[in-house]
Amino acid sequence: MKFKHVLLFMTICMVTLMNAQAIKQDSIQSNLLKRAVSYSIYLPENYNTDQRSYPVIYLLHGYGDNHTTWIDKGNIAYYANEAIKSGKIPPVIIVMPDAGVSMYVNNYDGTNNYEDFFIKEFIPAVENQYRIKKNKYSRAITGHSMGGWGCMLYALKYPDLFVAVAPMSAGIHDDEDIITYDDEKWEIVFGDIFGHDIKAKKRLNKYWYQNSILNIVEETPKSELEKVRIRISSGDQDFLLKGSLLLHLALSKKQVYHQLRIKDGAHTWQFWRSDIPEVLEFLGGSFW
Repeated sequence: MKFKHVLLFMTICMVTLMNAQAIKQDSIQSNLLKRAVSYSIYLPENYNTDQRSYPVIYLLHGYGDNHTTWIDKGNIAYYANEAIKSGKIPPVIIVMPDAGVSMYVNNYDGTNNYEDFFIKEFIPAVENQYRIKKNKYSRAITGHSMGGWGCMLYALKYPDLFVAVAPMSAGIHDDEDIITYDDEKWEIVFGDIFGHDIKAKKRLNKYWYQNSILNIVEETPKSELEKVRIRISSGDQDFLLKGSLLLHLALSKKQVYHQLRIKDGAHTWQFWRSDIPEVLEFLGGSFW
């Protein structure tokens, strides 16, 4: 029994060490944000021994998380290693930026232009520093909760940048959600981003509609929506399930092909860890 325990402990240590070796912590200095932005990056096993360039997946964290959360709670290095070893995805680089509680958009008053930073500074900087293929067909994006909102928003606004998107448990809201949102919670979560006017219908301003995923889908031609492969997933007990279903309906109304996966689970890491292997396979299978 003691030998088995020692063997198990050694195995866990080896896996932990391998995963740690696959992850690097870095940062870039942003001129737009006037501060340094941290990020984590997963590098495939042979990155340091070959000279090839790799496709990339941008993995966005949720509200209150940071660039290390998918490492610590999501065990992303393990799932990526397993997917590559099994041949389900090609060797890939995974980039995880720290977005704070920005919702991945520019603030309405220009005080924190995270979206501009991500598109204009972050992607070019990372793809210049690492051996990443710099084209749409080698670039995909995913994320959970706030990151699910962010990845879908970027795919809709910049369809020529990404070949595929996979929002998990996305924080997608319709107009009714915005109108009925608790005043105190609105100020905390959305005030800095969409405006501090807490009066119900006044929240539905021009800036909200410019960043409403459902509104963007409604106003975007089918030909543009079809530029990016889409996979939507959520747990059947997730408090944000409604948003994923509304996105599915909006895309279906326009006859835009996409995948919808509703599985057992809630808004938890247990669900996202169970979903990430399928997300990786979907995104990896989208690369040209």
